[in-house]
Amino acid sequence: MPTAKTSTDNPKNSIETVNYEKAVSELEKLIADMESGKLSLEETLSSYKRGSELIKHCQSLLVQVEQQIKISEEN
Repeated sequence: MPTAKTSTDNPKNSIETVNYEKAVSELEKLIADMESGKLSLEETLSSYKRGSELIKHCQSLLVQVEQQIKISEEN
């Protein structure tokens, strides 16, 4: 499926610039594509890797937000 492949053509696809909402949306699409059973083995592996990167990115963003909230509460 071309849509799954295009998200991994560019290394990390500038994952650092993807905001939380877009990352979650992309992750949901990757999961749906993988669950559909229509992807080749290579596309499934590529989607899995991209999904793992997106999860790490989202976790990092959440940690940053938690730190900002703690700082705000202290002031």
